[in-house]
Parts: sequence; structure tokens; C-alpha cells
Amino acid sequence: MTEVLFLSSDEVTDLAEPADYVDAVRSAYRQRGRGAPAEPRTALESDDPPGMFTTYAAILPETGAMGGYMYSAGFGARDAWFVTPLYDAETGTLQAIIDGASMNPFKTGAAGAVGVDALAREDATEVAVFGSGAQARGQLRATATVRDLERVRVYSTTRENRIAFAEEMTDVLGIPVEAVPAGEGSLAGADIVITATNATEPVFDGTNLEPGTHVTAMGQYHTERFEIDATTVERSVYVPDLEDRVYQDAGAFLNARSKGAIDDDDHVHAELGAVVAGMADGRTDPEQITLFDSGGTGIETVAAAHLLYERARAENLGTVLSFSPASEALTGR
Repeated sequence: MTEVLFLSSDEVTDLAEPADYVDAVRSAYRQRGRGAPAEPRTALESDDPPGMFTTYAAILPETGAMGGYMYSAGFGARDAWFVTPLYDAETGTLQAIIDGASMNPFKTGAAGAVGVDALAREDATEVAVFGSGAQARGQLRATATVRDLERVRVYSTTRENRIAFAEEMTDVLGIPVEAVPAGEGSLAGADIVITATNATEPVFDGTNLEPGTHVTAMGQYHTERFEIDATTVERSVYVPDLEDRVYQDAGAFLNARSKGAIDDDDHVHAELGAVVAGMADGRTDPEQITLFDSGGTGIETVAAAHLLYERARAENLGTVLSFSPASEALTGR
């Protein structure tokens, strides 16, 4: 029998700060740039009842961990459950099973922040956020660890939500966060634009992006969802989390290609991991518009899970479960 640590969502909630997640995820993308294996997500969709079951995975040799994510969303319960199995990358032994709900915005936000750190101007101080949910919070909190932010403007379609977001993030970050009544108005002067929405259509006009802006888009994981318009993709130095994912479900990229705005043979600049590892240039001109297309991968998930596992062991948290290895279970020994 093998002892496996189960960590509940409550147990992992306060185990790490946003900066800790960013450091772990940066290391993971550097490993990806050096050749660490990672597969795009696989989504199985159901119409009756409506829902989606999603999986993805990665191996991080230097971290010594591998695993991934699996989650259901929708279906009859109209809710979601996130399960994260973590394995030892050398022995293959199952080490932990983590309830991934509370870590989700932090690990996804950390991926966005790694993109900001690799691609945004060093002097970036102003942020425009589209969206006011948990993912928008995670993105902004993580971004604040890699740039000295001075001002944030947030827009979402529900007035009460954007006001609540602004009040909360002002307290959390200690900088002015303003709720604005129109999304386009938030773009003026923005050095960094973050989109974290459920929109199926563009949330702003890419012609209004100022030279030198960096865009982090993390609602781009469905062929029919593109919160970023074709103009933004066309104007940008385009960097995805995984290049294979671009042609599978990166809605903004696929939309730009279908409209003839880009040539898909050369518009993908490089994966984020290649930029982080120094295998490809990031921003080479302060006037460039850069775009990190983040659809979610096992890279940030395994990095975050390993971070939480190590912290939990140090603090003696979690519940030990017994799992049978195949050598015992399959033979009945």
C-alpha cells in the first residue's frame, strides 16, 4: 500500500501567497521551454445534460513532479469540481490528491503574471481589467507581484460586481482600483490589459490599444469564444502557453485566422516557456503590443500542486489515504 496525502480546498487556501505561486509557475514554464512535456487540454462536451469534462497534464523534471487537472463543469448539478493528482516524476508514485478549487485562480493568475513579467514593459504601472470574478482577482493579485502597479481600472457588465471588485482590490493591493462604467474607457493609458471573462465576443476594440501595451487573455479556450478581437491578435507579438493548443481551441487566434487577419504559419511568435527559458525573444521594442494567450495547462497546475504539497507536508496538514499500487492490486497480493 502507498500513503497518499489528500488536501482539501480549505487546507490549501492560505498555504501560499501569490508571489509563491508566480515563482513556482515561472520555474515550470522555464522547464517547458527546455523541453518538459505538456499536453493541451482535452475537453469532452455533453449536450444532454449540458456540461464539459476536461483534463490536461505535464511533467516537470526539475521540480520532480508530474500530474495534471481534471474537472467537470455544468451537467445536472450546474457546478464544478477540480481534482489534482500529483505524482513523483522519478518514481511515478502517487503523492497527493488535491481539491483544486481554491488554488485555481492563483495558479492561473500566476501563469498570467509570468506572461506579464516576460512580455510587458518594465515600467508598466497601469492596468485595465475586464472581468470581476475570481479569475480576474487572481490575475490582478499575481500581476501586482511582478510590476510596481500604481493604478487599476476594472470593467465588468454588472455594476455591483465591478464596484465590489474595486473596493476589495484597493484594500488588498493598497493602490487605487477604480470601477469604470465602460470598458473602452479603461484602455486609455493602460500598460497592461487583463481579460478574464466569459464573453463570447470581443470586450474591446483592438484599434484602441496604445503602442507598448501588453495583453493577458485567459478566457480564450473555446473555438467559439474570443474576448480578444482579430485586430488585437493581428497587432500583437502573439505568445501562447502551448502552441499545440492554439490550433485546437484558442478562440481569438482561430477567429483572427478565419478573418484573414493573420497568417497562421508565422504569427505564433513562441511559446511562453521558450521566452522564459531564453530560447526566444520576448518584447524587443517598447512600442510593441504583446499578447499572452492563456487557456490553462498542466504546467502551472503541477507547479502549484507541488508547491502546496511541500507546504502541507511541512505543516503536517492533510489526510493520509491508502492506495494500492498496480503490482499489488492487479495480482491480488
